Amino acid sequence: MSEQLIYKRTDYIQADKVAGFCPGCMHGTVMKLIGEVLEEMNLVDKSVCTLGIGCCGLQMDYMACDNITSPHGRACAVATGIKRSNPESLVYTYQGDGDLASIGLAETMSAANRGENFTTIFINNGIYGMTGGQMAPTTLIGMKATTAPAGRNAEEHGYPMHVCELLDKLTAPHFLVRTSCNTPANVMKTKNYIKKAFQYQMEGKGYSLVEIVTSCPTNWGLDSLKALEYLEEKMLPEYPLGVVRDLG
Repeated sequence: MSEQLIYKRTDYIQADKVAGFCPGCMHGTVMKLIGEVLEEMNLVDKSVCTLGIGCCGLQMDYMACDNITSPHGRACAVATGIKRSNPESLVYTYQGDGDLASIGLAETMSAANRGENFTTIFINNGIYGMTGGQMAPTTLIGMKATTAPAGRNAEEHGYPMHVCELLDKLTAPHFLVRTSCNTPANVMKTKNYIKKAFQYQMEGKGYSLVEIVTSCPTNWGLDSLKALEYLEEKMLPEYPLGVVRDLG
């Protein structure tokens, strides 16, 4: 009986590596999707990833493409320099919400406002991860964090930041979308959105951001299944999925 290949691990992930993300974390899924897209577009050897600090930065141990870890929050600034000096490369940042929307908000907004021709993959799990579970700009009202043990309070801490909608106020961004990996259907949508963002970049159309709403069971204090329920019941109503801008 002949064998039929059903699944092949992407070569974007080094063959001798096993991802060490926490159970229930979606970083591994997103990393696999990026790898599949780069392989399908034949861009692995032309891609450069600028990593944020924290859990996002763990990718440097697994990916088989050029990458650089930027100072905390400065991934978009570093990506700007890489893309401008190597315009033929596929350049993308991979950042969490603390890195992108707090420490690096100025760099993110400035790059988007200039319409820099690279892609940002933005992981929004509503909290700082590896750095200690602190409150992030995206932390929900009432969500507990190490720096907000009683939960986020709007009067004291402000409201959750909606990055796609914030960037949509700018003229230059070409493609802004919010997605998730909470269901098989959304995993496939996320892959298609990443591919579209990369295609727009290679066509020279400017800045794109793919926001992916994910879970963080460890810092949420939940098991994997409960974290998925929390994402669907609490995170997604605050951060509705869909295309915010697509200039085609």
